[in-house]
Amino acid sequence: MPRTRRHQGNCSPGCAVEATLQLIDGKWKGVILYHLLEGTLRFNEIRRRLTSVTQRMLTTQLRELESDGLIARKVYAQVPPKVEYSLTERGRSLKPVISALKAWGDLHAGSADDVEVAA
Repeated sequence: MPRTRRHQGNCSPGCAVEATLQLIDGKWKGVILYHLLEGTLRFNEIRRRLTSVTQRMLTTQLRELESDGLIARKVYAQVPPKVEYSLTERGRSLKPVISALKAWGDLHAGSADDVEVAA
C-alpha cells in the first residue's frame, strides 16, 4: 500500500526540498525515473536494468510513483499481460533534477574517501 503523504501549505523555506525528496525517496525511484527518461519501458525491461531489485520492491516503487502522478501505467488486454510504464508530464518535469543527480554522481561517485569526518 502506498504511503500517505501530507503537505502543509505553510512551511519552512526548505520544505519544498523535503516534499521533492519524499516523492523520489528510496533506493530505486530515482533510478526508475532515470531509465524512464529514455522512453516507455515494460516491467521486465525495468527489472533487467535494475539487476538487484526484487520483483516485489519494483512493484511497490512503481505503484508509489504512479500514485504520486510521476509515471503512467498502461495495461494491454492480452495473454500474457503486457504492462508499459512511462513518465507523465509531472514526471518529465523532474528531468533537470534527475540529470543533476546523475552529473553529481558522475563527478563524486567513489569519492567518499575525500570527505572529512568532523570529530
